Amino acid sequence: MGAGKGMDKWILMTTARAPTNIAVIKYWGKRDETLILPLNENISVTLDLDHLSATTTVAEISLSGGRFQTCLREIRYRGEDFKDEKKGICIKKEDWQTLHVHIASFNNFPTAAGLASSAAGFACLVYSLAKLMNLKENCSQLSAIARQGSGSACRSLYGGFVKWTMGNELNGSDSLAVQLVDETHWDDIVIIIAVVSSRQKDTSSTSGMRDSVESSALLQYRAKTIVPKRMIQMDKAIKTRDFASFAKLTCADSNQFHAVCLDTVPPIFYLNNTSHRIINFMERWNHNEGTPQVAYTFDAGPNAVMLAPNRKVGALLLQRLLFYFPPPSGTEPTSYILGDTSLLEEAGVQTVKDIEALPPPLESKDSVSLQRYPGDVSYFICTKPGRGPMILPGDQSLLHPETGLPK
Repeated sequence: MGAGKGMDKWILMTTARAPTNIAVIKYWGKRDETLILPLNENISVTLDLDHLSATTTVAEISLSGGRFQTCLREIRYRGEDFKDEKKGICIKKEDWQTLHVHIASFNNFPTAAGLASSAAGFACLVYSLAKLMNLKENCSQLSAIARQGSGSACRSLYGGFVKWTMGNELNGSDSLAVQLVDETHWDDIVIIIAVVSSRQKDTSSTSGMRDSVESSALLQYRAKTIVPKRMIQMDKAIKTRDFASFAKLTCADSNQFHAVCLDTVPPIFYLNNTSHRIINFMERWNHNEGTPQVAYTFDAGPNAVMLAPNRKVGALLLQRLLFYFPPPSGTEPTSYILGDTSLLEEAGVQTVKDIEALPPPLESKDSVSLQRYPGDVSYFICTKPGRGPMILPGDQSLLHPETGLPK
């Protein structure tokens, strides 16, 4: 943050990294568009920072954009005195109101493709600004600010499994994120994301929610009748590590969310043919085993997020995915499987020949289920439940310390 009127000296600069999250009980629809208050409570799992996250550096200059300004205004209002005698820095609480902010940010995963990039981005923005301006608020209080940038961002301020409570106050002050369990509670869960398409979706979540609230009777029934019961059941399944119940609830809620999208006028189509095939293959596997082996969920996009209860089942899941969706000809597994690549070894897949030699899954019983679809998935990301935001050392700043410009 620059001390003088010019931009020749930068005395404060903060860099943070924040994770994305994937809802297992979906948030869809707002009861207040301005404050971004949800129509129903929801639950998510935070993904590992190393694999899916946003990194943001904050310094000094102007900032535009309505939701960015909302978050910045809330943080400035709460800013505290800052003093660093070694650097000769002394900033009064009221000074934060007049200093401008320069922001550089990037995601290490596709943006606006249905993988909650805005959740990571706004959580990172709020967290880094809070640290820059010496706020004393905890993550729950910061979540009320992040929520006003992107609703699901409030959940990315915690690791593990997180609930976004609806709240009752008209000003939204009690619509906060609450951590159900941290990332160590169910740390053997394996998460595999199939990036079916990394292009920006045709219907944004914001406009899609608005259309659903205005036109979908199913959404209203879901919010009032279905979700409250599922929230109780999901809370119990997570805390008792009951994967069978967790998987059934996760799959059912994802499918109902997309049914709401189809019930919207005009209908919203986030899933594509590859998405439908993934659902079909996962359902066949679960049905054949008699108990859920995998939970699948899709946010507002075609990309599949699949959860397995442990690494043994996770390796079997990866084998199935590589059988049905092998990489394009000549693509090595190590450039097709990103994130936790150690799962490749556990799945017994080291080379292209290993993928070509994969046997059909046991539940494959006809020519349709034996068909393979090379190239239908862009790549897979193997990950796990992860922690909340963290501050990075100065040498990882995205801005040049002298000029304040992006490196």
